[in-house]
Amino acid sequence: MSDFSVKPVLTGEKTVLRPFTAADAEGIWEIIQDPEVIRFTFAPPAELTLERVRALYGDRATAPDRLDLAVTDPATGELLGEVVLNNWDPAARSCNFRTLIGPHGRDRGVGTEAVRLIVGYGFDQLGLHRIGLEVYGDNHRARRVYEKVGFVVEGVRREAQSRDGGWVDEVLMGILEHEWRARATGSVSSTAR
Repeated sequence: MSDFSVKPVLTGEKTVLRPFTAADAEGIWEIIQDPEVIRFTFAPPAELTLERVRALYGDRATAPDRLDLAVTDPATGELLGEVVLNNWDPAARSCNFRTLIGPHGRDRGVGTEAVRLIVGYGFDQLGLHRIGLEVYGDNHRARRVYEKVGFVVEGVRREAQSRDGGWVDEVLMGILEHEWRARATGSVSSTAR
C-alpha cells in the first residue's frame, strides 16, 4: 500500500534525490526563474514570492499525499531541480508525475536518472499501478527522457496552450507497473536510505 508520508533519499550515480527543506527555497526560486523552466512548465504567478516558496517547499516534507524530492548533485549537494509524484488516487493506485531540472542539471543524464529513481520508487515501494504525466509537445528534451524511462504516449490535447503568439499541444504519457517491470533489467538501481 502506498505511503507517501515516507520521504526517502534515493541515490544514483549522477544524482541524489532527497526531501526538500525550507533552506532549499533560494535554490528552487532561482531554478523556477530560468527561461527554459518557465517556457516548459509555467510562468511563476506574480503572487509567488521567495517567502511563499520557502513555505511551500518546507511543507512538502510532511505532505501525506504527495512525494516531492529535490534533485541534487551527489558531489556538491547543489540543488538541480525536483521530481514530484502527486495527485494520488489510492483506489486506482495511480498518480501524476512532474519534474523540472534547472540549467546546472541539464545535458548530464541527471534528469533521466532522477526520473528512473522516482518512478522505480513509485512502483517498487509505493505499490503504484500507473504513473501519468503531461508534457508540452515541443519539449523534446523531456519527451526523450520520459520515453527512455518507458513512458508511452497515450494521447494529445491539440493546441491546448497559447504561447508566444501560437498554440502548443499537451502530450499525455503514462507508464504501467508491468511495463516498468519488463524494463527493470536495464534501469538504474535505486537505494532508499
